[in-house]
Amino acid sequence: MANRRAKKASETRAAILHAARQRFTHEGFEASLSSIVEDAGITKGALFHHFENKQALYHEVWQELQREMIQDTQQAALEGRSLDDPYAAMLAGARRYLEWAARPDYQRIVLIDGRAALGLDWYEADFDLSQRSVRIGVESLVQKRFIAPENAASAAVIMQGALNGAGVALSRKVPGVSVDTIYKTIERLLRKLS
Repeated sequence: MANRRAKKASETRAAILHAARQRFTHEGFEASLSSIVEDAGITKGALFHHFENKQALYHEVWQELQREMIQDTQQAALEGRSLDDPYAAMLAGARRYLEWAARPDYQRIVLIDGRAALGLDWYEADFDLSQRSVRIGVESLVQKRFIAPENAASAAVIMQGALNGAGVALSRKVPGVSVDTIYKTIERLLRKLS
């Protein structure tokens, strides 16, 4: 009985998150809870059983997207490792992040509406998540002696800032900015950090 209730609760939560992600992608934070509830096929009471308010729901969808992006970029970095090019893994991860930043769901939920919907929490959470991932790549380059240990923290901050700025530029559809043009610039920047 308890297992069945737990399974039903998990399914309800997943349905809410799926519906919310779709609505937030297309309508932003302005999406109504009523439309999310309708799409999920649940009651508002069920929604509020799982999430305190719309901001809490939005934050969970934001975190879910961020976790997926981090996992995907780390996988790309692992697959991109090369004996011939010490920068290859970090560049593969950076390229994958740029591809995420070009996705409509990531753009709208994380890069455009995330800041307004989550306020300072967005900045803190984004900085922590991004800094951890970038730091892994930088530390690898430090171990290979391509970045001096005393420059590691600064290099990680610079790379994170460049990638975040690139993501915002992609979401705003800045003329002349594309995944390919930004990637080429990021590659030149990273190789100059040594």
